[in-house]
Amino acid sequence: MSKYNEKFKFMIVKEYQEGKLGYKLLAKKHDIKSHKQIINWVKNYEKFGMEGLTRKKQNKTYSVQFKLNVLSFMKRTGFSVTETALEFGLTNPPMITAWKKAFLEEGAESLEKPKGRPPMSDKAKNKNKKTIEDADESYEQKLERENELLRLEVAYLKKLRAFQMNPEDYLEKHKQRYHSNLKKSSD
Repeated sequence: MSKYNEKFKFMIVKEYQEGKLGYKLLAKKHDIKSHKQIINWVKNYEKFGMEGLTRKKQNKTYSVQFKLNVLSFMKRTGFSVTETALEFGLTNPPMITAWKKAFLEEGAESLEKPKGRPPMSDKAKNKNKKTIEDADESYEQKLERENELLRLEVAYLKKLRAFQMNPEDYLEKHKQRYHSNLKKSSD
């Protein structure tokens, strides 16, 4: 669903009020998906003025009782969704349709459920921070481990080269170390 700015909505409302084109023709002319949007804009403008055309930056939360009152009013009076929205000062009639659908499918409990993803708790935020810190530490640990493995590899290659150049001297040199280590451990 496209979002239209207030100037555009106001221009459409004024064009409708001039009486040259109806809702459907205006929707076609300005490439608006549904003429019902124009109906909502006109009625909101007539009831609330320019404030009826402005988009609310914050999402307002309505109580379950309020939602039930709206649905009850609509059923009792036979008003349309748009008329009911205007009566209760709501500028988004499809919201009432969503409430009605939820109520019919799942009952009043479904009207309690907040829309969207729940806010992140402080505990979850702290956990995310720790995970990032752990990832940094583990990265440092990985680098240290890689350094150690490279040192061991270099030492091994040096010993291998020394052995290949003069195996007898190498074995003699290391034999002495081996025997001295054995004597120390057996004492």
